[in-house]
Amino acid sequence: MDGHAEDGGRVYQSSRDQHISEYHYHGSGEPGPAGPDSVRRPAVGRAPVVLRDRADVLERLRASVVEGGDGQAFVLHGMGGCGKTAVACAFFQFATEVGGRVGLWVNASDRASLRSGMLAVAADRGATDGELLAARNGLRPGADVVWEHLDRSAEPWLLVLDNADDPEILRDGSWLRTSPRGIVVVTTRRAAARWWPGAELQHIGVLPREDAARVLCDLAPQSGTFKQAAEIADRLGRLPLALTLAGGFLSHQVLDPWTMDAYRRHLEEGEPVELIDQGADLLSDVDPRHLVGRTWQLTLDAFEARGLPEAVTLLRLLARFAPEPLPLSLLNRPEISGVLPRARTETALRALLDQSLTELVSVGVRCVQSHGVLLDSVASATPSDCLTHLNSTACRLLDAAVPQLPDAGPEDPQLRLLSPHAIALLQRAATPATLADVVGIATRLATALHRTGDYLSAWETAHGAVALSEQTLGPEHRLVLAARSRAGRALFRLGKYPEAEPLLRQVRTEQERLFGAHDPDTLDSGHGLQLVLGNRGQKEEALSLLQATIAGRQSALGPAHPLTLRSQASLLAMLPAGELEREDNAALLSLPAECERHLGPDHTVTLGARHNHAWALYVLGHFEEADEEIRLAAETYERRFGPDYPIALSAQQLYARIQDKLGHFEAAVSLMNDVVERRTNSLGADHPFTAASRKVLAELKENRRTAL
Repeated sequence: MDGHAEDGGRVYQSSRDQHISEYHYHGSGEPGPAGPDSVRRPAVGRAPVVLRDRADVLERLRASVVEGGDGQAFVLHGMGGCGKTAVACAFFQFATEVGGRVGLWVNASDRASLRSGMLAVAADRGATDGELLAARNGLRPGADVVWEHLDRSAEPWLLVLDNADDPEILRDGSWLRTSPRGIVVVTTRRAAARWWPGAELQHIGVLPREDAARVLCDLAPQSGTFKQAAEIADRLGRLPLALTLAGGFLSHQVLDPWTMDAYRRHLEEGEPVELIDQGADLLSDVDPRHLVGRTWQLTLDAFEARGLPEAVTLLRLLARFAPEPLPLSLLNRPEISGVLPRARTETALRALLDQSLTELVSVGVRCVQSHGVLLDSVASATPSDCLTHLNSTACRLLDAAVPQLPDAGPEDPQLRLLSPHAIALLQRAATPATLADVVGIATRLATALHRTGDYLSAWETAHGAVALSEQTLGPEHRLVLAARSRAGRALFRLGKYPEAEPLLRQVRTEQERLFGAHDPDTLDSGHGLQLVLGNRGQKEEALSLLQATIAGRQSALGPAHPLTLRSQASLLAMLPAGELEREDNAALLSLPAECERHLGPDHTVTLGARHNHAWALYVLGHFEEADEEIRLAAETYERRFGPDYPIALSAQQLYARIQDKLGHFEAAVSLMNDVVERRTNSLGADHPFTAASRKVLAELKENRRTAL
């Protein structure tokens, strides 16, 4: 007779006596975490075709195998996507195939994976079923079981703990140890040395430009040239994960393959993060760590879970800025309280540094810098309801960092560092109101850069502000026109007179039509235009425009305003001797005293008036008086601004001319030689100012020759 059972029933049949012991487990019915399929193979996604760069790190790791460096632990740390796992995989291959070691690979990204992987390692090294069962049931410490068998291993081994981004997991139960029988390698985003006592830390960063380009060429050799690959690599910040995804996208297209140039254009014009992640394998489950749009979200989720939401907020704030060095002082301001408590900024920043989401850099100024692809990824994932506060806070922070009234001074490295962040804010601005605020700040920053003699950065900042705002705000917006005017002023100082003149003419015409002839912005453009005209030999028009600017500023701003006095001082340098001697210009020769009375002896406008007054005295033939005045001005300029400052060199040139007129020919030539050399180094040999200085030097040398 055959028995039959249904559902949970059982039938036992036997022709003889039978003893049955049956045990029942009443649990959830869900299986426990499964162990890894293998610990003898690296559990990695797409391995690189060729591992580029990393020679120094691999040489150090390989030396530990060749030299029998058992008992060592290495920590490969760096930001997500920089290729730490790829380096560990290459070393794993060397240690097993060349070094003859047993290779053991464990995913340490979470507690369950680490525990099951390490117990699988113990099984591989000879642990019995009873030992493993005791460890799984908590009857024996799991880490002790694993390391007992690693220590007793008959064969030397290499153990890789991959993606150990939560060191607390390793500390709980003491899973990370060293052994005289093997070498341990950890890959992690956690950079702080306190997490890895006794280990040798190796930083894994982005690739050099040439190696980054070769990664693309390795993956998609038919898609473009090495030069085109290098341009894409620059746009991707030379991040290995982004390069691998880009190469995968280019190599997998069938119907309408893109060239590298087409890919670069789409990166610049569209959503870069979405495009990059299209290079992932569509037919397999993609690990979030293998997508630039999701790899860093794992860390942000961990911050939220650990009660560190301010770290998420700070990274989102950093994502409003550029992937360039950002002065730390900008983050240490009261304005940051718009999105997070100022007292928590330090904690938030340390958390980002610890997770390799940003890094400290020194470029003459202490800065923090984050990778461009990371910032793009964070920016694209930032909830829309957070953008207003983030943008307004970033705007206020930048505003506070730029001088409210920019003045002449020596080159300020911090100002130059702010320029790319102003441009990035213009790109991120979500509303016209925010955009207008940032344009105003960018123009003020360009003015500050201009007045420190950094004319190229001034032009780049002002020009960028116009390019990024004109379409939204309109070409007739006051702030857009002011930015264009500032760009024209910078072009003049860069020696690009043919470009500066039409730009300033057009801007001034538009400002006069929209705001009136005596509007401060119109007058500012007029002052800049007359400088260009004067240097292009159009003296009559320049003089007429300068006189109109003076009259307008006297009416709109008052006779004692610094800008009014500045324009009057320019008149001192433009009038010929006959005009200077006219009775109605007598007051002009006392302008330095007037500036000192209204502004003080050390004001930049007062110094400029004394400088131009010395020129007027030189034109009038009063060489002794001119010599004394320009000597004091030149010394003051050099002391305050440095010997290479443009105005300091202009004063030195006048000083050389006066020395020549006084018969001090050797001193004159020596002074002028120095001016030519400094202007050549700072402005270039072809700049009009440099050419004019060479002409003056030739005249002084000729005067010296004829005097001998």
